[in-house]
Amino acid sequence: MNQITNDVMIKIATVNGSGSQTANQILMKCLFKMNIPVGSKNYFPSNIQGMPTWFTVRANSKGFIGAKEKCDILINYNAKTLPEDLKSLQAHGVLFYDLESPLPEGTNLSEFTSFAIPFKTLLDGLDIPTKYRKPTSNILYVGVVSAYLNIPEEILWQTLEQHFGKKETALELNKKTALCGRNYYLDNFASAQPLFKVKALPATGEKVLMDGNSASAMGLLYGGCSFVSWYPITPSTSVIESYKDLVTKYRSLNADQSPRQVILQAEDELSAICMVLGAGWAGARSLTATSGPGLSLMAEAAGYAYYAEIPSVIWNVQRTGPSTGLPTRTSQGDITFAHFLSHGDTKHVCLFPGTLQECFEFGQTCFDLAERLQTLVVVLSDLDLGMNLWVEDKWSYPTRPYDRGKIVTREALENGFKFARYKDSDGDGIPYRTLPGTAHREAPYFTRGSGHNVNAAYTENPSDYQEVTDRLNKKWESARTYVPAPLITNNSSSMGLLYYGALDSVILEMQDSLKDFTVLNTCRVRALPFSKEVKDFIEQNSKVFVVDQNRDGQMLQLLAIEYPELAFKLVSLRYHNGLPVNADNLRKDFVNAAPESNKK
Repeated sequence: MNQITNDVMIKIATVNGSGSQTANQILMKCLFKMNIPVGSKNYFPSNIQGMPTWFTVRANSKGFIGAKEKCDILINYNAKTLPEDLKSLQAHGVLFYDLESPLPEGTNLSEFTSFAIPFKTLLDGLDIPTKYRKPTSNILYVGVVSAYLNIPEEILWQTLEQHFGKKETALELNKKTALCGRNYYLDNFASAQPLFKVKALPATGEKVLMDGNSASAMGLLYGGCSFVSWYPITPSTSVIESYKDLVTKYRSLNADQSPRQVILQAEDELSAICMVLGAGWAGARSLTATSGPGLSLMAEAAGYAYYAEIPSVIWNVQRTGPSTGLPTRTSQGDITFAHFLSHGDTKHVCLFPGTLQECFEFGQTCFDLAERLQTLVVVLSDLDLGMNLWVEDKWSYPTRPYDRGKIVTREALENGFKFARYKDSDGDGIPYRTLPGTAHREAPYFTRGSGHNVNAAYTENPSDYQEVTDRLNKKWESARTYVPAPLITNNSSSMGLLYYGALDSVILEMQDSLKDFTVLNTCRVRALPFSKEVKDFIEQNSKVFVVDQNRDGQMLQLLAIEYPELAFKLVSLRYHNGLPVNADNLRKDFVNAAPESNKK
């Protein structure tokens, strides 16, 4: 077979808690430093250490960095999983495995190119101190595979130096271990003709390598977030941990040396969201981060935020449910629940980031929308985007001012402004608010979750209740003009593909592999409520295939509710096994569902 350059997916099978994450990221960062488009997926168990874990690294010069159904290179550092791992290795793929671990009975290596590496013997020969032995051992396979792929030695050393920094002992031991693995391959397999190799590409602008939760935390800092209350839950915990680190490092103190933000770990999710509502009512840009089970506990308070019209944000990093589900697997299963969170006639603005840049940008956008619309905003990221590493072009920092919405000041009241908290003064459904402490007798009002009229007075009068709730629906219609518009590409096709979340590279790869079909028009939805462009997109295509990472096709359901007259055009493509969607499966499912008449 011909040698393949800059197009390879590596799967690494290790044991959870063994320190393999460092080694895996170093391998990925080597490719990043060579300017090769690269992405990773970390498949780890929710149980404590000792369970199998897998990490994939995808390098592709076209930018197709999503996972593939089959890997090209398998590094097996856990013999117990080898039989199953081999099922995920493509025919004629490449296997690196431990020579000194007995192969499970029935293991057949005949259809693969195999390299047996005596990892334990190599490590013993290095005389690594006991406390460094376990984490350092994984660097052996990094050295071996770097030689196989033809990663330049200087790139490997630069990456190690960058990763370990001033930790001289760790750097020295890891360099020695990587060199040992590299030399073993070169000394024993120099005559082999590698099927895969990588070659540095010219730099195309500055790039960032980051996970979505870190980008989100940066966005919250720049977006003016000043109050956070939260309860830890996978996979959202690192959003708050990263935010805390950033504000500690970069946000200055007040003149009296008090902090300019509050970060509270609440006793549970219900307390967390209630604190957020108190802070949002007081004028702070306030947020809580959670995942599906925590979102469930916030339902009643979410309805309060909607009806009392309190600016507030939930940053929800989705995982697989129902119930506890699969805490370390990805999903887009909270869409309908978040949209209608609470009882009665409730509809929440939702944002769907799909890139690192959008995770960052939505850190301000979520607060701008919450304050402009005076409502709860739910940001729906997911584990794949939030916890995996992604490479993107470096983005610029925001320059637009914060949108604080309709705030009535003391000066306005003194100049005769007639303030009624829940009155539609401008015809857009959005009322005016005052902030606590506004020094004017007309500024105070009662904030209540029970029935109220336009003046915020308690009432159970049916007409007054209907007037307020009808205005809330008018505000929902105004929200369509404020939320981020969908990203649409028109490729002169008669069919469209509608999706949301971090699927851009998967969609591009799927389109690239369609041989019998014209490249589809695409629409990536970024918010609820749907803006006019979404309806136009459906109207302009004969069929629209809706990609959902959930069992029930929740985005398709919302589209059908919103546009019942267009529902006949919608075709559902659903994925709900907890793994990120890959282009191979998406292509197969589309070809099976697409009408024959739409072929070239």
